[in-house]
Amino acid sequence: MSLATAQGLYIHIPFCHQRCHFCAFYLEIHHARAADEFVTALLTELRLYGESGVLGPAPLDSIYFGGGTPTTLTSEQLTTILATSKQTFGLAPDAEVTIEAHPGSVSRDSLAQLRQAGCTRLSFGAESMDQTELDRVGRPGTPASTIHIIAVAREAGFTNINLDLMYGLPGQTLESWATSLRRTIELAPEHLSCYALTIEEGTHLKSAIQRGLVPAPDEDRQNRMEDLAEDILNGAGYARYEISNYCRPGFASRHNRLHWTGGHYLGVGPSAQSYIGGRRFGNVSDLTAYKAALRNARLPVAESDQLTQADDSCERLIFGLRLVDGISLKQTGALLFPELSREVDKLLADDLLERQGDLVRLTTRGRRYADTVAVSLMTSLNA
Repeated sequence: MSLATAQGLYIHIPFCHQRCHFCAFYLEIHHARAADEFVTALLTELRLYGESGVLGPAPLDSIYFGGGTPTTLTSEQLTTILATSKQTFGLAPDAEVTIEAHPGSVSRDSLAQLRQAGCTRLSFGAESMDQTELDRVGRPGTPASTIHIIAVAREAGFTNINLDLMYGLPGQTLESWATSLRRTIELAPEHLSCYALTIEEGTHLKSAIQRGLVPAPDEDRQNRMEDLAEDILNGAGYARYEISNYCRPGFASRHNRLHWTGGHYLGVGPSAQSYIGGRRFGNVSDLTAYKAALRNARLPVAESDQLTQADDSCERLIFGLRLVDGISLKQTGALLFPELSREVDKLLADDLLERQGDLVRLTTRGRRYADTVAVSLMTSLNA
């Protein structure tokens, strides 16, 4: 199935055992009863969407369990959700099924059950391989638990594993960042995601910075850390294929590429977002309201927006620019709209974009200002 016509399912599991200091995602602290009620509501949502025919007849190319921490649910609950998703929408024989996990939230038995149920890819939030750095941002667990669980996952049969790392953490240095990268490479994951720490409103970390307890991230140091990551990971055989993502050949994330290349995806669970047929819609970010809607056999959609052709083209361009290889201007349709075309020319002149034939991509400098580029393209339509 080509990426342009691929269809994916995103399943948001809104539970964690605790909230990390940097986290601004919608989540609830896990309780067994709340989890049981959530799973019942989620299965209803999946069936309602199946009956609606919102997705096309082609089977799913990817399923992604995100959160929160999906593995706060039991492996039995997760396999039931996966089985219902397969039954409802169909699943391509070579589909990618990813489950995000905290290293401390899975075991040898649970990983074996998930692998047997059809999960093909694991994504662990390692964040850092330095215990002091983890403690400073309230991230539970240890580097040793990450090392251990990777070995356990391999024994369970997983051959596609991602590790998330963060840079710009309080007290982190170029040397400690390089050490985290090298210790992670020793684990031989197929995929690595490297994210710059961003300070979100309403987080514990934001409050600590405002009170002078923790230094704010240093943008120049973060830029040097980004460059260092690319140098070290390229040298270890990982290709950078997106602003924050690296992989060994053949292991680019299908779920992420679906977003960046205009594929259709349905999001289920509280706060989940969807994009299908030029329409963006999102669920209510409240577990109580989510469950109440589904008890009444009503989809918990809180917002819906049918994009104009110009807005759709602009979004395709913005998301496609996240890819290191860039995106085809013809594929996005951006050149059909003079205001977008003029803005692309301006960004080319400012050395934020570069063009080769029909392909346009961010320059090295442009990657530093990817958000600025996105805002410039979006506002050009309203100028």
